[in-house]
Amino acid sequence: MKLGRAFGSVGGLTLTSRILALVRDTLQASYVGANFASDAFLVAFRLPNMFRALFAEGAFSAAFIPMFNRRVAEGGGLAAGIDFAERALAVLLPLLVVFTGAMMIAAWPVTYLLSGGFNNPTADQFAYAVTLSRITLPYLLLISLVSLFGGILNSLHKFWLNAAAPILLNVAMVAGLWFFHGDNPYETAMVQAGSVTVGGILQLLLMLWGVRRAGASLRLRRPRIDPEIKRLAKLILPAAIGAGAIQINLLISTALAGRLLDEGAISYIYYADRLNQLPLGLIGISLGTILLPTLSRMLGERKDAEAVHLQNRGVELALFLTLPATIAFVSISLPLVTGIFQHGQFTREAAVATAWTLSAFSLGLPAYVLIKVLIPGYYARSDTRTPLNFALVSVAVNIVGNIVLIPTIGYLGPPLATAASALINLTLLWRTLSKRGHFHVDAALKRRLPRLILAALAMGVSLYFLAPLFGDDFSGPLGTRVTALALLVAAGGAVYAIACFALGAFRLSELRAMLKRAPAEADPPAAQL
Repeated sequence: MKLGRAFGSVGGLTLTSRILALVRDTLQASYVGANFASDAFLVAFRLPNMFRALFAEGAFSAAFIPMFNRRVAEGGGLAAGIDFAERALAVLLPLLVVFTGAMMIAAWPVTYLLSGGFNNPTADQFAYAVTLSRITLPYLLLISLVSLFGGILNSLHKFWLNAAAPILLNVAMVAGLWFFHGDNPYETAMVQAGSVTVGGILQLLLMLWGVRRAGASLRLRRPRIDPEIKRLAKLILPAAIGAGAIQINLLISTALAGRLLDEGAISYIYYADRLNQLPLGLIGISLGTILLPTLSRMLGERKDAEAVHLQNRGVELALFLTLPATIAFVSISLPLVTGIFQHGQFTREAAVATAWTLSAFSLGLPAYVLIKVLIPGYYARSDTRTPLNFALVSVAVNIVGNIVLIPTIGYLGPPLATAASALINLTLLWRTLSKRGHFHVDAALKRRLPRLILAALAMGVSLYFLAPLFGDDFSGPLGTRVTALALLVAAGGAVYAIACFALGAFRLSELRAMLKRAPAEADPPAAQL
């Protein structure tokens, strides 16, 4: 498998989704702003969004895909895999219905825990936040079912459908903001909450169509707990915590920020995280989606050397794309935030605070992405316990960091604590995988890494001096903003590309090879960057 080509397919759809998410956040900043209505919606959206990250992009796939592939590979073919998936659905569906109903009934304490009780809200304000939570909670059921069907499609290497599903959530939310926004922030936030559940329904319908088209439709059965379902359940919980450490850390940070900081702090953290999530989703999640089923197949065929080679190319590709994003978020965070968010209800003060928060988040961005690349090395071997243990360490670091930093540096405390916890998590994952002999840095990665760092730094210096030349364009009319941001980003990209070639990080022939279609007989041993 050509990793670069597969990444291009999944990454292109993920990029489309993230761009729509950025449009959504821009409209939300304009129509809602950074105030209690915004904070209330973001708290209501936090739990469904965390479930999306944990299950759609992490835990369920981590546990389900290796078991599904093993059933197929052991001689039963696709029919055996579908049989396993039907048994999983029979148990999962009633559990999800009960769990979602219980969460809706308990929306008051759930909202309190997620927000830390906010900071001195009125009774009406808190009741409003609870209502928003009840509207968004059905998404938990919907996205978990989407995860099951998406896991089947990924196992069959139908990556594009699962990658396209998040686009529908963002389409629903953008449409809600554009066509149905209210006369004040509170009405608009209510529309956004309803759009979340509508988006989940659209995602589920797409997945149902996809598995039917792939010849893998599932029937409803009577629930039965057998040994395989027990094993699946045992793998899911550790995987949820291990793969979702970043989301869990953000959840803790949001609750502490809501409790300890003034109104608007949750919004600063959210908007900064949304920009930070753009490269994380495009690079980390896309690579993780591709690596897990491919590594599972390679290891099942005892092609350990090819699996190590594939992960090296994954690290290489991740750093090639992540390092310039990290440097850009540090060097031009204010122009980016101003150009994208500062208009309507979103003030200059909010833009400055969000820019500082973005720079703090970005310090951990390479770690966030590399965690997504390394964790499949554990999950493909059905080891979900080790990432869980490391995730618990990172969560503890995050809690301590928040408690120490929030009273001293305010809203910058949560992103810095989150970045530090991600770096520790990455270090533990990397060292353990290496000690077990499951991963080592090869000569190509050793040669390229310092060159990529130098190229990214050269780009950062150029952006720092280029940004002031645009004057007030980043806060001007929409067309002026878009043009200024496009020119600045294009200039930075050009400098980075030239520096990469000049320093020898990549050769043109290597990039061409990366995008060529692999011959059928070379898949998967010929996995390349």
